[in-house]
Amino acid sequence: MNRVSLNAGVKLVIAVVVLILLFALAPFGTVPAGHRGVMTTFGSPSDQVLSEGIHFRVPIAQKLNLVNVSIQKGEGDGDAASRDLQTVHTRVALNYHVRPDAAMTVFRDLGNEPGQRIIIPAVQEAVKAVTARFTAEELIAKRTEVRDQIVTQLRERLARHGIVVDEFSIVNFNFSRSFNEAIEAKTTAEQLKLKAERDLQRIEVEAKQRVAQARAEAESLAVQRQQVTPELIRLREMENQRMAIEKWDGKLPSVASGAVPFINVSNGVK
Repeated sequence: MNRVSLNAGVKLVIAVVVLILLFALAPFGTVPAGHRGVMTTFGSPSDQVLSEGIHFRVPIAQKLNLVNVSIQKGEGDGDAASRDLQTVHTRVALNYHVRPDAAMTVFRDLGNEPGQRIIIPAVQEAVKAVTARFTAEELIAKRTEVRDQIVTQLRERLARHGIVVDEFSIVNFNFSRSFNEAIEAKTTAEQLKLKAERDLQRIEVEAKQRVAQARAEAESLAVQRQQVTPELIRLREMENQRMAIEKWDGKLPSVASGAVPFINVSNGVK
């Protein structure tokens, strides 16, 4: 009876040890979403890229390595020189992802560190190369063109390593203090020039309006002079006399002494 119990206990211990070994050795590996797997056998990578899901591996001998193929974001900044030798501090942002079929290449050739190995150096080189083609003012005025040229260079270089550029943007351009002051002074001068031109146009318009008004008044007076004739003058005099008679109330004007300002003819002439 004791021997049966002992055998049962030994079997239980063996089963537990096997389970522990199974969990410790992990004969299965899982590739999560947004990743691909590369199986290595004693450190040697396989050419096969494993998709998402569970995959069998030989414990101790094989290891399942994960490569991130989802979209990742990186930001960085650096200094460069413009075509007119102005120092330009540029900050950029990049969205990229590893092509799923190139996961093994990225793992083997880039040590599964594409950001440090190839992306950062490629961005710095492209920014410096393109910045040198434009003056400092053109970098501001032609920002979209500058970005497009940088993206073109990045895509050509990174595509050789299985990396796809999804989005690229120039976050900011910073220049030296002296250049910023020069730009501000130029902007102020242009604004003052524009204001002066507007004031000049306004003055010219007002002057033309005054000339036109004076010309119209002069022409009106000339027309009036041409219409004044001796007959018109006599007619106006007759109209004025008629209006004065119509307004007279029949009373003679009085003087301070009370005498009538006419010769007294009541007694006749002797």
